[in-house]
Amino acid sequence: MRWKPRIAPDILHRDIKPGNILITDYGEPALTDFGIAHIAGGFETSTGTITGSPAFTAPEVLGGTAPGRASDVYGLGATLFCALTGHAAFERRSGEQVVAQFLRITEQPVPDLREQGIPDDVSSVIEAAMSREPSDRPTAETLGQQLRQLERNHGFAVDDMALRSEPGTGTPSEIRPLGAMGHSSGRLPLELTSFIGRRSQVATIRNLLAGSRLVTLTGTGGVGKSRLALRVAHQSGSDFTDGVWLVELADLRDATSVVDVVAATLGLRNRGPEPTLDFLVRYLSTRDLLLLLDNCEHVIDAVTTLAESLLRACPRIRILATSREALSAAGESVFAVPPLPVSASAGRMPRRTVREDAVTLFAARAATAVPGFEVTDHDTVARICARLDGLPLAIELAAARLRTMSPEQILSRLDDRFALLTRGSRSAPKRQQTLQYCIGWSYDLCTSSEQHLWNQLSAFAGGFELDAAEHVCGPDLADAELLDTLATLVDKSILIREDTDGTVRFRMLETIQEYGERKARDDGELAELARRQRDWSEQLALAAQREWVGPRQLQWVGRLERELPNLAKALEFSVSEGSESALRMAAALYPFWTTRGRLTEGRRWLEHALTHTPDIRTTDRAVVLYQAVETAAIQTDLSAIPGKIAELESLAEHLTDPLVTALLASARGYECLAAGDLSSASALLTDAIDIYAKAGELGLQLDAQMSLGWSYALRNDTDRALLHFRETLTATQSADEIMRRSWALWAVGFTLWRQNETDRATIHLREGIRAARLLTDPLVAAACVEILAWLAAEDHHYRRAAVLMGAADALSSVAGSSAFMFHDLLAYRDDSERNSRTALGSRTFDTARREGAAMDFDAAMNFALGKDSETSGPTTHSNQLLTKREHQVADLVAQGWTNKAIAADLVISQRTAEGHVEHILAKLGFASRAQIAAWVAEQRQT
Repeated sequence: MRWKPRIAPDILHRDIKPGNILITDYGEPALTDFGIAHIAGGFETSTGTITGSPAFTAPEVLGGTAPGRASDVYGLGATLFCALTGHAAFERRSGEQVVAQFLRITEQPVPDLREQGIPDDVSSVIEAAMSREPSDRPTAETLGQQLRQLERNHGFAVDDMALRSEPGTGTPSEIRPLGAMGHSSGRLPLELTSFIGRRSQVATIRNLLAGSRLVTLTGTGGVGKSRLALRVAHQSGSDFTDGVWLVELADLRDATSVVDVVAATLGLRNRGPEPTLDFLVRYLSTRDLLLLLDNCEHVIDAVTTLAESLLRACPRIRILATSREALSAAGESVFAVPPLPVSASAGRMPRRTVREDAVTLFAARAATAVPGFEVTDHDTVARICARLDGLPLAIELAAARLRTMSPEQILSRLDDRFALLTRGSRSAPKRQQTLQYCIGWSYDLCTSSEQHLWNQLSAFAGGFELDAAEHVCGPDLADAELLDTLATLVDKSILIREDTDGTVRFRMLETIQEYGERKARDDGELAELARRQRDWSEQLALAAQREWVGPRQLQWVGRLERELPNLAKALEFSVSEGSESALRMAAALYPFWTTRGRLTEGRRWLEHALTHTPDIRTTDRAVVLYQAVETAAIQTDLSAIPGKIAELESLAEHLTDPLVTALLASARGYECLAAGDLSSASALLTDAIDIYAKAGELGLQLDAQMSLGWSYALRNDTDRALLHFRETLTATQSADEIMRRSWALWAVGFTLWRQNETDRATIHLREGIRAARLLTDPLVAAACVEILAWLAAEDHHYRRAAVLMGAADALSSVAGSSAFMFHDLLAYRDDSERNSRTALGSRTFDTARREGAAMDFDAAMNFALGKDSETSGPTTHSNQLLTKREHQVADLVAQGWTNKAIAADLVISQRTAEGHVEHILAKLGFASRAQIAAWVAEQRQT
């Protein structure tokens, strides 16, 4: 442990290993054998040549990247590993080929030193130095500082380190006049675990520090403020002559002692009559240092006073603070630390791949808890991280549970997360040892009014707007008090404020919401809050229903999408009560579910509402039964229809409302339409239309009109079909309605195609796609795209036809229904597929169809609208992310070329080549060049 790295900053050794460490006459280790070292401005080693010893060579060098300072740090770490254990981390095994050894080094984690009795802090430093990612390794200077700190921790004498971050920053003797402050490194704790993600945030905060002398990191408890601040501090050490100093305030209970704690951290003792603040200000007035004030929220006023005093009088002092609310000091820059990003809900159209740092964090901490752990069920881990809001503390606590539970068991118990997540590090502050303590710390810092509103707002799910808060919480709070308390909860990182479509919206992380819900239950007000939330949600759904057929439809689609978690929570409450509101809400939301491609979800709620209200025999029940029949018909689940119709018949006998009679006629018409009894369908639907028209039920009338048109179209009576479809189209245009207009455009397009008017058919189908795009309606989009595929096949554009078929399949899969909806339409798909497959060959056809299936919603719409012409090769969504130049670079990476060789071949600078590789890794969500090579090979095979 008595060895510290001493390499000039312009020299790369490139072969650091135990054999090159000698003991001097003074008993100190010295690095020797600079035979293959690189000096800036000196000779270059041949491209692609590995000159060091494999067991001590960094993974990126083995992968073809030129050696750098980070690779020397890896060698230092590998040498320390060997010194402590007596063997290299990746010794070449008996009979093992060199390539196999290379693969172990580049792909496997460093063996856990703790299993060999090495202390945790020592193990963590070596693991960091041997990180697979060069950017995750410390600098040589930082590694030296960490080793010196380890010496202190374990009772060894500590010598000064020769290495400085850059020339001219001062010698140890020049720094020593700062007394107990020591040298320029300041006092920062070692990072004992790997730092995951947040690279852009580190860069942003450092930029803020460059322009502002006070930067505060805010965020809810457990979001990672302290760890992020420490990472920024470690990377900023060389920016300050007098170092970076951590002042830990978490355990401070007396706000009047803040100044004393800062002074003590700096090693200062005020023995005179001068006030300590004045003494501290005078002392720091000429210093160049960064103060990291950690956990300020409970002594915020005292910290603000101190910060303003220091910044006014000490021109070279900068302050980085962490707090659950901003200091509100003059000149302060605030950075709200977000949780780690988590995966969106599954089942929707594929979107751009993003690097899942939350999953990476879980895997890293899990491997510490259970050596050898690997993520084999990515979806389960991703769902754990999503349920935990991407909060690093919660994720780490969950990973620690793997000692006794599987990921599936952890996921299943997250409904009681506060009881589950209770075993944090014993060395962590108490508030970080359990999730309960962490969130409870924030709760205790709130006033009684803030706590009460927190409890009440937990009635919402997924967020809320001001009108909702007024309805649920208003009876207990005056308007002004509600607004003020909402603002303070935002300031204290309990609420997250968002601007959505020009409307201010608030939300809680699920963990924060659950804590408030537990408090509301303890106070006996949870049931009342649930009823208020249900009442507000029902009012919202009924208002949307009243205005659905009209110009505000698109606005309502957006609002209901935002409120979907609240609506689901209200539905669940109503269903559990067996109240008629369950039927009213389910019926009101049915058009929304259909429009947004949520057929399966909508059908499930329809069934729940019916099942839990068996004794309610009203028109509302008849509407839900009719909607259940329509959904089953769309999903071609014909076996589910007769039972619903039988109940509708019973209701029609019991009720005198003519609307129920019309609903029964429509339901029977759908059943006949699905079964191929087209004449009966026409008669039934005609009767229903007359009743709807008299009752002023325009939405139901238009639905029946469309179905009547299909009863003629499916028997090739295209003229009569077109008449009804156009009537529907005209009515929707008059009402400024979009949903049914998109369906009418699809139907008109199909009928015109059957009449061989392909140009006019294409125009209507593309208009249908544009309408579907406004609503993000995957089902009508799939139906229009499917017919465009048939048109393309007829025009001998077989590859385009195959791509469109694949896109239609993916869109309809997301919607939960077939793009055909009527069995008779399958014949047209079969003909188009057969002709396209014959013309292209099965392999080319399947490749093109996979290309379409891989498109996301927008890409599929663009392609169908002709904004993407026939492509000359596979263009899966990830392929489309790369520029032409990045494709060239990816191909060369796949061939094993180094960045230097790529730069020479493409006549660009090496730094530009490195930038291209970084962009490719980021866009594709990869972490290594080997993944790029595998991706390129996969693209060539498709």
